[in-house]
Amino acid sequence: MEWLIGLACSAGIAGAAYAKRSLSGSGFFAAVMLGTVMYALGSAVWFGSLIAFFVSSTLWSKWKKHAKAEAESSYEKTGRRDAGQVLANGGVGLLLCAANWAYPHPLWWYAFLGVMAAVTADTWATEIGGLSRTPPISIKTGRRVPPGTSGGVSGLGMVASLAGGLFIGAAAWMLLVVVPGQSAPDTTSAALRPAAWIGIAGLAGIIGSLADSWIGATWQQMYRCPACGREIEQVRHCGRPAERIRGRSGWSNDTVNVAGSLAGGVAAASLALALGLA
Repeated sequence: MEWLIGLACSAGIAGAAYAKRSLSGSGFFAAVMLGTVMYALGSAVWFGSLIAFFVSSTLWSKWKKHAKAEAESSYEKTGRRDAGQVLANGGVGLLLCAANWAYPHPLWWYAFLGVMAAVTADTWATEIGGLSRTPPISIKTGRRVPPGTSGGVSGLGMVASLAGGLFIGAAAWMLLVVVPGQSAPDTTSAALRPAAWIGIAGLAGIIGSLADSWIGATWQQMYRCPACGREIEQVRHCGRPAERIRGRSGWSNDTVNVAGSLAGGVAAASLALALGLA
């Protein structure tokens, strides 16, 4: 029964996103698979945390889209999320959910919470930070860089990043409280759980987002457009092949997102262990 419920919910949400052109065809099928399995192996709090990330990030991506067009023109992927983006943001979370299903332990939950907080924080930072009135600075050099530059951070983006992590912690706690028939995925007392989940998610989100920015500035493959001279993530720009200027082979935007989510998961699990919550 859980598989059918997960399939119906995932197909409904992904179908609406596909109709709104927020998901490509491959992204739709990947999202349905991801959501179905996560609901079947986890519960509403696991599945709902994934949905909270997806829905909130989709809404922010649509907000003032024209104002962010210049910054987004240098990104490797924009607009409709494909299967690679869906799996880069949710794949690690699915593996942690499956691990908890096979070998239940509170640590899996906290790692999952950190992963979802990190991908949410990074996405919110990108979508909201792209509207900053002051140019971002490179996390690596501290110098001002053009909007949309990989590894660029801004004050507005940092605030958005923290808000994204806190949002995931709060959404997960509310899902546990509101949806009946669930058992808590951790052993934290009910009185301390809101502060623990929200606080850990907020910190893990910031850590994962900053790790994503650092890796993006250091390892991600970057190119320069021979026509406009911009530093970009794309292999083609202005209708011409771009010249690779730095980065390691294989480190695409999706790979960087996976690494950032792992950093958030490790941070959250470490904080839970340090606080004696897992």
